[in-house]
Amino acid sequence: MISDQDIFTISSQKQFEKIALKVFRFQYENNLVYQEFCNFLKVDKQSVKSLQQIPFLPIQFFKNRDVVSNTVAVQETFTSSGTTGMITSKHLVTDVTLYEQSYRKAFSEFYGNIEDYAVLALLPSYLERSGSSLIYMVKDLIELSNNENSGFYLHNYDELITKLIELDNSGQNVILFGVTYALLDLVEIFQNKNQSFEEKKILDNLRQKTESVSKKQKFQLKNTIIMETGGMKGKRKEMIREELHEILCNGFGVQSIHSEYGMTELLSQAYSLGNGIFECPAWMQIQIRDTEDALTYVDYGKTGGINVIDLANINSCSFIATQDLGKKYPNNSFEVLGRFDNSDIRGCNLMVI
Repeated sequence: MISDQDIFTISSQKQFEKIALKVFRFQYENNLVYQEFCNFLKVDKQSVKSLQQIPFLPIQFFKNRDVVSNTVAVQETFTSSGTTGMITSKHLVTDVTLYEQSYRKAFSEFYGNIEDYAVLALLPSYLERSGSSLIYMVKDLIELSNNENSGFYLHNYDELITKLIELDNSGQNVILFGVTYALLDLVEIFQNKNQSFEEKKILDNLRQKTESVSKKQKFQLKNTIIMETGGMKGKRKEMIREELHEILCNGFGVQSIHSEYGMTELLSQAYSLGNGIFECPAWMQIQIRDTEDALTYVDYGKTGGINVIDLANINSCSFIATQDLGKKYPNNSFEVLGRFDNSDIRGCNLMVI
């Protein structure tokens, strides 16, 4: 049996591979959905001797199947966001303490003691629905910060602007978690605060055409980390990371934009401290699969589909083939470059249909 101690004390690649293979065998034996998928691929449990031989479950299975590896009562059900009529993913979590250990240890690894920060959150599209794993995490980090200034903001942008400037000017370390479109809104609202109605109208017209923001006025934050959690949520047109981060860096007056890579189907997150290069905690790794053949892998620096190994997912599935495109580098860091078009999803996803 694999314990949380085994997972969260991994300190070498050899140890990671050993635990991952144990998790694979455990999930093959106890997760009927995953077992069915492995059998569909004619993968014999005894023949899997390396990470490259482990089958990765297409993430779409979380939309229509209960992906669990035990019969323990479900403690939390995390759900993905989606437009009306869309089938959303659900992650049945039978031991939420694994999730708590995962994000707490990862935050500590990348950012240090949570009590050194005031944690602010601008996550309107997540707050306005139930079942968000991101809200669960940030709410807990807010409480753990033990800072009276930490908290969530919905549509009270002016209040957030005042608080952000006040805390930053006082020398308080701040981390602002924000969904992408809301961070852009915050920058624009601050830039437009002292402009006339006519000036605002001109900028609004310009924004509708170009989605750019004015450089007339910007924050000058020296003690604040801007953590972009991704997602336009249909509020704005998508843009490439370089363009987005340039706008946010300029608007907030910071040198870099941090990012979090996580999803409903995972209990672990990777973090980027700038330039869109992500690193994983010790119990999480990614592999890059060939876009034409989902059962083979591409070399470092080449674009392919992102497969995630998340050992904290011991009670669901730790081996997930996402619909994200990316590149991996020799030091195990990676980039996220976009998403598959539905017409490009091939190979091991056939069983979903």
